[in-house]
Formats: sequence, C-alpha cells, structure tokens
Amino acid sequence: MISRTRRVVPSAGDRGASAVEYALMVAAIAAVIVAVVFGFGTLIESTFQGTSDCIENRQSMPHCDPSDRNK
Repeated sequence: MISRTRRVVPSAGDRGASAVEYALMVAAIAAVIVAVVFGFGTLIESTFQGTSDCIENRQSMPHCDPSDRNK
C-alpha cells in the first residue's frame, strides 16, 4: 500500500530544497551587492568631495590635492 501511494503522490522533497537553495543564493547575492555599494560608496563620495572642493576654490585639478582639504 505504501509503495502504491509513493508512486501516485509526487515527491515534494526536491521542490522544497531547491526553493531554499535559491533563497540562500539570493540572500548571498544581496549581501555582496550591499557590501560593494557601501565599500565603493565611501570611496566615490570622497573623490567627489575632493573634486567639489577644488572647483569651489577655483583650483585646476592637476594643482589641486584633494587629500589636503585644510588649505
């Protein structure tokens, strides 16, 4: 009787496992995206801030040192 039931009712074990695997992959990809955005975000923000400081002080870029903002 059990063998007949197993033939008639499809196995749901594979579908549940693959859904969990896809959810883990999506979570991992989202974590990598967040890390990259925060990592490059501060770098890009400081670069744009340095460029903005040079433009504000009307200095040309080759002579403007963005890392020295106290001048």
